[in-house]
Amino acid sequence: MDAHILPLSIAHATQYRELMLHAFEYEPDAFTSTRAERAALPFSWWEQRIDDPQQNSVVFGAIAGGKLVGTVGLEFSVRAKTSHKAHLIAMYTLPEWRGKGIGRHLLGAALAHARHRPGVEVITLTVTGNNLPAIALYEGAGFRSFGTEPMAIRAADGYRAKVHMWLHLTGQ
Repeated sequence: MDAHILPLSIAHATQYRELMLHAFEYEPDAFTSTRAERAALPFSWWEQRIDDPQQNSVVFGAIAGGKLVGTVGLEFSVRAKTSHKAHLIAMYTLPEWRGKGIGRHLLGAALAHARHRPGVEVITLTVTGNNLPAIALYEGAGFRSFGTEPMAIRAADGYRAKVHMWLHLTGQ
C-alpha cells in the first residue's frame, strides 16, 4: 500500500467533497444519497462532516501522492440510550486503488478510533447486498449480518437491498 491513513481535517474538505461526489456518481448503488443531492449542499456541510466541532464524527482518509484516494467515516450516537454505538459511513476507495489493502487499513483506523472512544461498544453499518467485496471486507474484520432490508434504495433499473451488519467491539 503506497498510501497513508489519517483523520481528515478541514484542509482536506475540497478533496473530500470531490472524492465523495465521484463516489456518488460512479458507485450510485453503494450510497443512499445521490450526487445531485450532495453537490447542492453548501461547502460548510462538507467542512463540518470532516471537522465536527462536537466530535460526534470522524472521517479517515487514504492519501497517496498528495491525493485523497479513499475514505471512511464514523458517526457516534449522542443519545443516552444509544451512546454505546457508532455507525460506519461513506466507505469508498477509487477504483484504481482497490485491491491494495486501502479499504482494510481505512476500516482498521476507524475501528481503532472507536475502540479508544470511551463507552463505544458496537459499530453498525449498511452495505448494498450485491457489493460482495465490501461484505467480505467487513466480515473479515468481524462484522456479522443481522438482517437485510429489501428495496432499501431505488436505482434506475430497480431496487437494491441493504445488508445491516454489526461488530461488538468489546466482545472480541
